[in-house]
Amino acid sequence: MVKSRSKSKSSKKGKTPSETTTLNLKQQLAEKRRAQRARKEVIQTITMTAAFGAIIGVLLALVVDPKAGAAAVAGLPCLVLSYKYPRKALWAFMIYMPFSGTIIYAIGNSPLLQLAKDGIYIPALIGLIQECKQQRKPIIVAKSLMVPLGILCASSLLTLLFANGAQQLLPPCSDLPGMRRGITCDDGQPILMGILGLKVFLGYIPLIFCAYYLIHSKKELLFLSRMFTLLAIMCCSLAFIQYMMLKTGRCAGTQFGEGSELFKASLDARCFVGGSLLYSPQVGQIRLPGTFVAPWQWGWFLISNAFFSFATAFSDPSGRWRSVGLAGMASVFVLAVVSGQRIALALVPTVTVILMVLTGQVTNLKRFLPILGGLVLLLGIAATAFPEVVQERIDSFIGRWEAAPADDFILHQFAFTWSRLRGSLIGLGLGRATNSARVFGKTSLVETWFPKVMHEVGPLGLLAFLIFVTAITVLTFKAYRSVKNKDLRSIGASYWVFILFISYQTYYYPLDVDPVAIYYWLMTGIILKLPEINRQEQEELEKLEAAQENDPKLKKKGRIKASKKGKGKRQKAKDRVRAIKI
Repeated sequence: MVKSRSKSKSSKKGKTPSETTTLNLKQQLAEKRRAQRARKEVIQTITMTAAFGAIIGVLLALVVDPKAGAAAVAGLPCLVLSYKYPRKALWAFMIYMPFSGTIIYAIGNSPLLQLAKDGIYIPALIGLIQECKQQRKPIIVAKSLMVPLGILCASSLLTLLFANGAQQLLPPCSDLPGMRRGITCDDGQPILMGILGLKVFLGYIPLIFCAYYLIHSKKELLFLSRMFTLLAIMCCSLAFIQYMMLKTGRCAGTQFGEGSELFKASLDARCFVGGSLLYSPQVGQIRLPGTFVAPWQWGWFLISNAFFSFATAFSDPSGRWRSVGLAGMASVFVLAVVSGQRIALALVPTVTVILMVLTGQVTNLKRFLPILGGLVLLLGIAATAFPEVVQERIDSFIGRWEAAPADDFILHQFAFTWSRLRGSLIGLGLGRATNSARVFGKTSLVETWFPKVMHEVGPLGLLAFLIFVTAITVLTFKAYRSVKNKDLRSIGASYWVFILFISYQTYYYPLDVDPVAIYYWLMTGIILKLPEINRQEQEELEKLEAAQENDPKLKKKGRIKASKKGKGKRQKAKDRVRAIKI
């Protein structure tokens, strides 16, 4: 018995080179067959959905409108493929989003095109949920968020039922011409307005779940960080071309308008990319939309990418990509000046300083000083090339602040909202201050976030929202602080500062529209995944250390040696894995 056991043990110890080669060949052939089957399946799916979409499109083109027919031809394959391949669809969703404004107005400003990104997001979300159910993975990725989210949803549904629902039961406003519209009479479709307002308010929260299951490893996290930086550089390049076309006269902008036209952004003045813009340099009015629909959305895109490009510039393990991150930071700084967005001009440098302090990069002099020097050099060259532009933007920002300070503006918005509520604790109804919901009835213009939330869902809803974002802020802080890997922790710190900033800022309403409404929930899911990615990294390091310990060749070459400064085997293994992965 002893001999037989020893034989079995010796047989399990290892395989001959010929057996290993045979296994490798079999694995390669199996992978090729799987790839061929997957490719064939994709082709069949595209062919079938495109054919069916073409039939539906022809019918719609003949009966309804040619644009509706074209949308059906392109939309049906998109819906099916997004459901069938949810992870690839989510990557496409993130890439498409910064260019959505340009694509919408290049093809034609249709309401269907406005929903194009949701045509990717919603099927991908459903497909990912189904996949997780099949694999018995938890749908709830953070149980501690369920109570705050439940309170927020309950308060929102309360408003939808008793505010929007009550308005739906009121008589038509045409029968009561002397009464106040939207309050004491039926104004449009309050229920439909409430549903759309609820979708805008809470519709992208499931991106937390999507981001959690989208990122599986450190490699994918770095890919995401680098992708955001490249997208920022591309969008900034297109926006700079837009500015130069306006400056050189290839696009007229609004400078030849009359009266109030000189001070209003117009879609008719659209130039090269994006949507409506304002370009009247003779009266000091420049508001460029970049690749987005409206100028202020472009401003918040620049602010968001101040965080993301910083993460790449300071946290990427590759020196080459850190240089790309530096270029991304410089691009964001330059376009914050050129685009005429005062809020971007103020916040991009501010958040960069905050990031340097809160992420601890100021103390990392070896990385901090070269990046700071390079950034100062690039910005100095840009300021030298366009000195009048820089001075004009600074004067515009100072003049605006002196004329209407931000704190006074926010307090005025709170006072306006409180006077409209008239003691209501559940608000005036979902969608009542949402710009996109105006197709279903009269809406109010509330330009700051917390007053807008209070206007729609009341003080109770605002309190529920603050509880929810506070829970997110605390939970993501604990998640990234538990990470031991330096690169992961540094990236997590940059993303967490973004969450902290967006959670409590109230100037304008970035959480209501692209791109912040998407980036905020994505970053939440990514930070919550960091501890698991860190655990995977630790396991891979332990396996590599064990392999190196058992390999006599590695021992002879001395690839794992304690350094003179006291670094042990574990630290050397970490450095080796990092170098291999780069």
